[in-house]
Amino acid sequence: MTFLSRRTVLAGGGLLLGAACTRRFATPDQAGTLPIPRLLDARDHGQRIGLRAQEGETTFFPGRRSATMGYNGSYLGPTLRVHRGDDVTVTVSNNLSADTTVHWHGLLVPGELDGSPHQTISPGETWRPTLPIRQPAATLFYHSHAHGRTAEQVYAGLAGLLFVTDEEEQGLGLPSDYGVDDLPILIQDRQFVDGRLVLPAGMMVALDGRRGNVILVNGAYNPRADVPRGLVRLRLVNGSNARTYDLSFSDGRAFYWIGTEGGLLEKSVELQSLTLASGQRAEILVDFSDGKPVSLVSAPDQSTLRMHGMGMMHRHEASENNAGDETVLTFSPRLASSKRGSTTLPLLLASRAVPDPATVVARRRLVLNMRLGGMMDSDEEPLTINHRRFDIDRIDEEVELGAVEIWKVSGQKMAHPFHIHGVHFDVLRRDGEEPDLLDQGPRDTIVVDEPVELLIRFDQPASKAPFLFHCHILEHEDEGMMGQFSVT
Repeated sequence: MTFLSRRTVLAGGGLLLGAACTRRFATPDQAGTLPIPRLLDARDHGQRIGLRAQEGETTFFPGRRSATMGYNGSYLGPTLRVHRGDDVTVTVSNNLSADTTVHWHGLLVPGELDGSPHQTISPGETWRPTLPIRQPAATLFYHSHAHGRTAEQVYAGLAGLLFVTDEEEQGLGLPSDYGVDDLPILIQDRQFVDGRLVLPAGMMVALDGRRGNVILVNGAYNPRADVPRGLVRLRLVNGSNARTYDLSFSDGRAFYWIGTEGGLLEKSVELQSLTLASGQRAEILVDFSDGKPVSLVSAPDQSTLRMHGMGMMHRHEASENNAGDETVLTFSPRLASSKRGSTTLPLLLASRAVPDPATVVARRRLVLNMRLGGMMDSDEEPLTINHRRFDIDRIDEEVELGAVEIWKVSGQKMAHPFHIHGVHFDVLRRDGEEPDLLDQGPRDTIVVDEPVELLIRFDQPASKAPFLFHCHILEHEDEGMMGQFSVT
């Protein structure tokens, strides 16, 4: 197994790689207003969108430049909006010095359009898929899925948001003024030393994933969002490599959960906190009509590695390397109420058909294995699924197109966010019991610790190129905790 060198500085003095970059620096109290990524609506561009993966430099803190990557810019990418029923052609150009891909996380398209390592784009080359948009409105996520480089490239900035919209959603009167009362919120933790972005490396990084000492929102530290005094829609996306966020508001106010990875819920759910693991998304409505400033905060991360009887390793929750209980962003309700959104909460949101468990034709069992001896130069593979390390030339599971199956998935040593490409699924049972309220809705990523049973219908073909399933701690994925399945 190969690890990144302990301490390397890329040309230009930007992205530092190190094994123990924990020294803090003086951060400003407020970085400024929340950056809003440019919106590219496919219908405004003749159903054609261009993305350019590129290297650049980004100033996260005054006077300190960092080497980064982005789409159509130096860090992160534009928000893409597509409409159900349309066919959208995306031209992806690779201006990087390494191979890359663009995976449409949560988009239901055939395997050859998925943007997995099977659709690798070499430096100087382009990939031009035409994506059939046939799913309900949802907040999705696009990012690099380069073979063995996913964690590094996403960490450096190759990620963005993708909105699917449809007539049903538009008829609900939900807040829809992009950047005003309909806000993209891409949350990432990153490690900084003396104000510069660094890329931690080493054995514990491979085991626990990269966890930062600073939380960024849309690429900014502790920003302020000026919002209308009324209902505001927040599209929350966990774009971190590994960290799980336990989100709430600093004054304890309630909010309304209206959507998960696969789209809108049937009814809104009133909550005071919400947990998002890497790759998960949630849509919420927040009432700011009281005009009082309030912050979205995250509690300490409880998802890190747990060791049983091995004193040489420990949880990271008390370390500066793991961002602790802190402000994510602050809302300042200083704008007049938007005329485009409703002032009342819709009673009903979206209806959908759930597969009938009586039609299940197969059951499969997957275990996300962590064998720590594999990190000590033994013959064991450290990060696998069903004790098999990812092999791009091997198909692990074969599924029939249109079939309904139950996958029972469990993890070892820590909670793993588990993602399946090409499908949405429903949680049937968690640890043998009925799932709780927060497991409801169409999903593509779910936290796995105790065994979870997933009900899945396979409606997208994957014969020309397989789909993937993997841990969405990106370092686990790169190290081999990933498998493939065909759908024919």
